[in-house]
Amino acid sequence: MERERVREREREREREKREREREKRERERERERERERERERERREREERETEREREREKRERERERERERERERERGEREREREREGERERERERERERRREREKKREREEEREREGERERERERRREREKKRERREERERGERERERGERERAREREDERREREERGERERRERERERERRERERERERERERERERERREREREKRERETEEREREEERRERERRKREKREREEREKERERRKREERERRREKERERRREKERERRTERREREKREKERERRRERERERERKREREEERREREKKEREERERRKREREREKKREREREKKREREEREREREEREREREKTERERERKREREKKRERKRREREREREREREREREREREREREREREKEREEREREREKEREERERERQREREKRERERRERQREKRETEKERKRETETRREREREEREREREREREREREREEREREREREMMRRKLKVMGFSEHGGKCVCVVCVGVCVLCVCVSD
Repeated sequence: MERERVREREREREREKREREREKRERERERERERERERERERREREERETEREREREKRERERERERERERERERGEREREREREGERERERERERERRREREKKREREEEREREGERERERERRREREKKRERREERERGERERERGERERAREREDERREREERGERERRERERERERRERERERERERERERERERREREREKRERETEEREREEERRERERRKREKREREEREKERERRKREERERRREKERERRREKERERRTERREREKREKERERRRERERERERKREREEERREREKKEREERERRKREREREKKREREREKKREREEREREREEREREREKTERERERKREREKKRERKRREREREREREREREREREREREREREREKEREEREREREKEREERERERQREREKRERERRERQREKRETEKERKRETETRREREREEREREREREREREREREEREREREREMMRRKLKVMGFSEHGGKCVCVVCVGVCVLCVCVSD
């Protein structure tokens, strides 16, 4: 009975101990939840500060965008005014070129009339000289008559050639002037086309920039909304998870309490029954063994004291172990807490770092775009300066062409006089060259014919040698085949003689026989 009470007290202490541990765990979880709420509050504050900074940044970005838009408007207005001024200057240059062309055409018509009069006078003089030459040559006969006929035909051909050259020269000058005019027209058209293309590219580039910036702003807005939405969803899921966990823990605790109460009632009932039976037995034993009871009580007392001592020792050791385990658990919780806090700080740091990196990337991207626009504007200004320099060079070339044209006209007149002096000399030299050329041509034909004959004979000899080599090669091939067949037939048991081969393999005479040896 005493042992039963001791065990009962032990179980009671165990229950109290478990209850204290449970309460301790509850307090620990409550502290953990409090820390979690504190972290959540700090996280919300950080997000609010970040949102505020984002709004400030967007506000500054919108202000910069408005400033860039005003700058682009000013630049477009300046470009429009510059294009109008350039168009006015181009029209003035076109009018000046038109007046210059009119003066050039008038001057060319005057010069053409003068040259036509000069050619008419030259033809008249030639006719006079021809009449004198004809009267002089009428007195000549024989070879001189033939030479005079040749000279007459040569002079006619020369006159025709000279006329053709003069006509060709005039036409060439006309085509050259026309070509230069068309070239200038095409150059102006290309310039206007390049200007239109440049304006179109500028408009398209500005449009693409606006669309890109709009897309970036839209992407940033959607990204912020997505982060907020994900944040709300995570918070809701976290809250729902916490609520379900709490409800589950409450249900388990309630079941555990109910089960413990039921067990407690059963133990109490059993204990009462046991005590009742024990008392009854005790009374009977007490009446029967009065004397032995003292001894038993004494022994029991000693035993109890011993057990109590052992129990005290055991409880002491157990308390020591429990304290040690508690210290270990506390250390473990502290390590876990430090680890969670470290992970939380690491996550916050990574998140902040990623956000900074995205901001830096966006700033770099905007800076690259801004530099690209600056470079494009600088290139546009450089192209404009280059066009101005090209126009200046065009004016200089126009002046130089006019100067060269005047020089060429003087040189043509001088050459015309020089050609007139040298025509007779060239005619004599030409006849001499033609005679030498005919002689040379005859000699070359004879040499060519001789060379072709030698080459033809050489090719014939080469073909003959090739046919001979081919016959030798075929003969060697046939001999090799006969030798192979001879060896094969020898192996198969055939014999040799010098008669005609009657097998279907060879053609002609060979040394093989198709008779099978006995």
